[in-house]
Amino acid sequence: MIFIFRCLSYLPLVWLHGLGFALGWLAWLLSPTYRRHLHENMTLALGAPDTRRLRSAAIANAGRSALELASIWLRPLQEAADRVVKISGWELVEAATREGKGIVYLTPHLGCFEVTAQYLSTHAPITVLYRPPKQAWLQTMIEAGRARAQLRIAAADLSGVRALLKALKRGEAVGMLPDQAPRVGEGRWLDFFGKPAYTMTLAARLTESGAAVIMVWAERLPGGAGYHFHLQLPSQSLSGSIEHRAQQINHEIEQLIRQCPEQYLWAYNRYKRPRGVETPPR
Repeated sequence: MIFIFRCLSYLPLVWLHGLGFALGWLAWLLSPTYRRHLHENMTLALGAPDTRRLRSAAIANAGRSALELASIWLRPLQEAADRVVKISGWELVEAATREGKGIVYLTPHLGCFEVTAQYLSTHAPITVLYRPPKQAWLQTMIEAGRARAQLRIAAADLSGVRALLKALKRGEAVGMLPDQAPRVGEGRWLDFFGKPAYTMTLAARLTESGAAVIMVWAERLPGGAGYHFHLQLPSQSLSGSIEHRAQQINHEIEQLIRQCPEQYLWAYNRYKRPRGVETPPR
């Protein structure tokens, strides 16, 4: 698999997105579980009419999301960063930097979420949280692709949490996928598009540090033209208890998804019950 991805990394982005289109539909056709998750999650969040309208684009974008990893992880960092051709909201980063604040970047599974930390690391150090995969070959690729000069990776365990907190104390940036399903003891059942989802509390805890909180995602542009980097503040200041902050973050993610719903990873099993976690409230 590493050899295949390395070969793919030399292809132009427009070719990778074309192959990703085919891969997305192949996954849709071959996996009933995949089809069920994508359909149920889209319908729950968007309603049946919009699901019918956007489903084809969502299937294609899921495949593109998988194959574009080759050019992001296995090519030189500057090549990956150069694929960001438009930026909206960079003044938020500059303002936080002037104030000497650390920054908590929250990036959902929307658009090309892997390019965000890569691009940000070309401007300042950033530590990103990740959950080690079960496949050894994928772990090797993640370590090669994410461990860049100013990009540090922190495993989703106690040592990783400490690394994030230390980075914020140094006035640096940290990043994570706040819509990633946590393990038992690391989350709470909170509303996400009107349904209980086991939601990580770590992101909410980090917002108590006084660091700036910036929502960021990279929109996939048509024709392999690159990515449009979107940075924005939460619509409301995050405050209150950990549970309240985590719920606010879920609602902020919903607002981001509504900006470009066809590029969200709808087949991700966001509503799964991790082993050992109590049944969600009704």
